Amino acid sequence: LGPLVGAIDQGTSSTRFLVFNAVTAELLSHHQVEIKQEFPREGWVEQDPKEILDSVYECVERTCEKMKELNIDIANIRAIGVTNQRETTVVWDRTTGEPLYNAIVWLDLRTQSTVEHLLKRIPGKNKTFSKFKTGLPLSTYFSAVKLRWLLDNVEEIKKAVEDGRAMFGTIDSWLIWVCICGTNGGIHCTDVTNASRTMLFNIHSLEWDPDLCKFFEIPMEILPNVRSSSEIYGLMKICPSRESGALTGVPISGCLGDQHAALVGQMCFQDGQAKNTYGTGCFLLCNTGQKSVFSEHGLITTIAYKMGKDKPAFYALEGSVAIAGAVVRWLRDNLGIVKSSQEVGEYGA
Repeated sequence: LGPLVGAIDQGTSSTRFLVFNAVTAELLSHHQVEIKQEFPREGWVEQDPKEILDSVYECVERTCEKMKELNIDIANIRAIGVTNQRETTVVWDRTTGEPLYNAIVWLDLRTQSTVEHLLKRIPGKNKTFSKFKTGLPLSTYFSAVKLRWLLDNVEEIKKAVEDGRAMFGTIDSWLIWVCICGTNGGIHCTDVTNASRTMLFNIHSLEWDPDLCKFFEIPMEILPNVRSSSEIYGLMKICPSRESGALTGVPISGCLGDQHAALVGQMCFQDGQAKNTYGTGCFLLCNTGQKSVFSEHGLITTIAYKMGKDKPAFYALEGSVAIAGAVVRWLRDNLGIVKSSQEVGEYGA
């Protein structure tokens, strides 16, 4: 079969692990697990970071079991990539490895008052004050305001920051840190695509922006190191809690936010090529090449990918719709109109 590659796809509604032939791109095996969402109050959306992590381990182990049943040698898996739901915010303790609060999901709206408070500090209450640095407007959507809310409202996180124990990351950072070595030397990193969704990252210098960190009052020492989307971050380790170690020693060597990964997966490498993806939400991304283009019509500017340490960053324009496939789960779990997601297709027809 030749070399194989594995992909951890940690989405908002589910986690998947997929194994492909690295030469032909043929999908050889995969496993998928649905993820719970918690709604503590109206407009609040949370997930348990440990459940997310467990779902990754379960998907990896089950996929490897399926491959053995197909007589495919898992030793041929040479590299693993990570793609993840973007903007979802986790803070954890570097000494214990435990999350200090649930993950606040990108859909969450609790930070509306945080946004309003921050706007009062901006001349003219200009929501696009950081647009030309970050590509983003001030919004409940992005990670900086979620992190600000956690720092303002969760005593345990405040204390961990004071003690130098707190680590912030989007889901990719949390997974890579734990899957590589966790408290025994885990790598605290993210890639440029995920960093570009925080409102703390300068998309031109490709570095955390000190002025924005100061504006949001976020200590820079809790932020992950920013790397390219394609390099070796570290090697997978055994997970003692699940005796999960099928891919121990395999390098994690790719990381992209899910919509950026879809742009790459659809091979939109030319300026002007675009993809539209229907998942939990709906996202249209258009490659603008090595030039950052700024929209006057509500699109956001984001980093599309950076394929190696010494490679240039490519940019994209993005249009986002928060609810697409998520309505299917709502019809099933909230209204009870259907018993399974598959039934929606019959009604749609």
